[in-house]
Amino acid sequence: MKAFIEIVGWVGAGLILLGYALVTSGRLTARSIAYQLLNVFGAIGFIVNSGWNGAIPSMALNVVWLGIGISALLRLRGKGTSPDGP
Repeated sequence: MKAFIEIVGWVGAGLILLGYALVTSGRLTARSIAYQLLNVFGAIGFIVNSGWNGAIPSMALNVVWLGIGISALLRLRGKGTSPDGP
Protein backbone atom coordinates (compact mmCIF):
# COMPACT_ATOMS: atom_id res chain seq x y z
CA MET A 1 0.00 0.00 0.00
CA LYS A 2 2.84 2.40 0.82
CA ALA A 3 4.29 2.02 -2.68
CA PHE A 4 0.88 2.73 -4.23
CA ILE A 5 0.51 5.91 -2.14
CA GLU A 6 3.98 7.06 -3.20
CA ILE A 7 3.15 6.45 -6.85
CA VAL A 8 -0.11 8.41 -6.48
CA GLY A 9 1.85 11.32 -4.98
CA TRP A 10 4.46 11.28 -7.75
CA VAL A 11 1.81 11.10 -10.45
CA GLY A 12 0.07 14.06 -8.81
CA ALA A 13 3.31 16.02 -8.81
CA GLY A 14 3.89 15.12 -12.45
CA LEU A 15 0.43 16.28 -13.47
CA ILE A 16 0.79 19.64 -11.77
CA LEU A 17 4.26 20.16 -13.25
CA LEU A 18 3.02 19.14 -16.70
CA GLY A 19 0.19 21.66 -16.47
CA TYR A 20 2.57 24.40 -15.40
CA ALA A 21 5.00 23.56 -18.20
CA LEU A 22 2.22 23.56 -20.81
CA VAL A 23 0.87 26.92 -19.67
CA THR A 24 4.36 28.42 -19.46
CA SER A 25 5.20 27.19 -22.98
CA GLY A 26 1.94 28.60 -24.33
CA ARG A 27 0.53 25.21 -25.35
CA LEU A 28 -2.39 25.61 -22.91
CA THR A 29 -4.04 28.60 -21.30
CA ALA A 30 -4.84 28.87 -17.62
CA ARG A 31 -8.50 29.02 -18.63
CA SER A 32 -8.40 25.71 -20.46
CA ILE A 33 -10.27 22.68 -19.22
CA ALA A 34 -7.18 20.52 -19.82
CA TYR A 35 -5.05 22.69 -17.54
CA GLN A 36 -7.65 22.69 -14.80
CA LEU A 37 -8.06 18.90 -15.03
CA LEU A 38 -4.30 18.46 -14.67
CA ASN A 39 -4.44 20.59 -11.52
CA VAL A 40 -7.49 18.81 -10.09
CA PHE A 41 -6.07 15.32 -10.55
CA GLY A 42 -2.63 16.46 -9.43
CA ALA A 43 -4.12 17.91 -6.25
CA ILE A 44 -5.99 14.66 -5.58
CA GLY A 45 -2.70 12.77 -5.85
CA PHE A 46 -1.06 15.15 -3.39
CA ILE A 47 -4.02 14.99 -0.99
CA VAL A 48 -3.86 11.19 -0.89
CA ASN A 49 -0.10 11.15 -0.40
CA SER A 50 0.01 13.99 2.12
CA GLY A 51 -2.88 12.60 4.13
CA TRP A 52 -1.33 9.15 4.27
CA ASN A 53 2.00 10.59 5.41
CA GLY A 54 0.47 13.01 7.93
CA ALA A 55 1.66 16.13 6.11
CA ILE A 56 -1.38 18.18 7.08
CA PRO A 57 -0.17 21.59 5.77
CA SER A 58 0.50 20.08 2.35
CA MET A 59 -2.82 18.29 2.40
CA ALA A 60 -4.68 21.49 3.35
CA LEU A 61 -2.94 23.45 0.60
CA ASN A 62 -3.96 20.85 -1.96
CA VAL A 63 -7.55 20.74 -0.75
CA VAL A 64 -7.67 24.48 -1.50
CA TRP A 65 -5.88 23.87 -4.85
CA LEU A 66 -8.49 21.21 -5.67
CA GLY A 67 -11.31 23.60 -4.78
CA ILE A 68 -9.88 26.30 -7.05
CA GLY A 69 -9.58 23.81 -9.90
CA ILE A 70 -13.13 22.52 -9.48
CA SER A 71 -14.45 26.07 -9.27
CA ALA A 72 -12.61 26.98 -12.49
CA LEU A 73 -13.96 23.87 -14.24
CA LEU A 74 -17.51 24.75 -13.25
CA ARG A 75 -17.09 28.30 -14.54
CA LEU A 76 -15.54 27.05 -17.79
CA ARG A 77 -18.31 24.51 -18.27
CA GLY A 78 -20.89 27.24 -17.86
CA LYS A 79 -19.18 29.36 -20.52
CA GLY A 80 -18.91 26.48 -23.01
CA THR A 81 -15.13 26.85 -23.32
CA SER A 82 -13.31 24.52 -25.70
CA PRO A 83 -11.00 21.83 -24.22
CA ASP A 84 -7.83 23.82 -24.95
CA GLY A 85 -9.04 27.26 -23.97
CA PRO A 86 -10.71 30.35 -25.39
